[in-house]
Amino acid sequence: MLPAVRKREIVELVSEEGECSVADLATEMDCSKATIRRDLSDLEDRKLIERSHGGAVPVTTVGNEQTYGQKEVQNLDGKMRIGERAAEEITENQVVFFDAGSTTMQVAKNAPENRSFLAVTNSPVLALELGEQANDVKLTGGSLRHETRALTGPSAERFMERTNFDVLFLGTNAIKPPQGLMTPNEDEARLKSLMIENAGRVVLVSDGSKLGKQSFVKFAEVEDLDVFITDTKLTDEQHEPFDAADVEVIEEVEQ
Repeated sequence: MLPAVRKREIVELVSEEGECSVADLATEMDCSKATIRRDLSDLEDRKLIERSHGGAVPVTTVGNEQTYGQKEVQNLDGKMRIGERAAEEITENQVVFFDAGSTTMQVAKNAPENRSFLAVTNSPVLALELGEQANDVKLTGGSLRHETRALTGPSAERFMERTNFDVLFLGTNAIKPPQGLMTPNEDEARLKSLMIENAGRVVLVSDGSKLGKQSFVKFAEVEDLDVFITDTKLTDEQHEPFDAADVEVIEEVEQ
């Protein structure tokens, strides 16, 4: 197993289990305890886990927002499946907005190279990825938030108020019907609301870990969505609010 893959799996396992010992991780990853200890030191330096006596626990996030780097390695396989399917929604000559986020990054990575479209984003990181292709890319402008690497503030909001998009790939921190979609930061919530207001078609891309979660600021209703692409098989109860709002749910479940 490649070190990068092993470290990603360690982060996911620690996040899922709540706490893992060095011995358990060594068994799970089929490597030595010394290798696991080195991995944990590196992951702690990158603020992806916290060391505990004899093992590791998830990064403390109560009252805090996870960074882009933390989100980037969590449930990556699921996000890749979402991104691959979501990119199929892009058609020729569209204006496509990519919200900042680790899941929308996977949509950008899968954006078709054989279709001409104008890409717009509030993320310099996504702009660089989208710029690898021949398509034009526009940035909203604004102030950079370190936590999410998103551009926000008055400049970004003014840009949003005077532009329109054919399709929006939207990210979220929490999905809890009937309350709606939520995020920890008020500036990002305002910008997300403007994205939705000015988009002809809204495609929510989110892994299943966001379902049932709650965050600080609400920015949208379920009814604001057209499509929800996720990596999880929803229960009948979870499906109900999306069906009632006539939102198409696409479940890219691992085969």
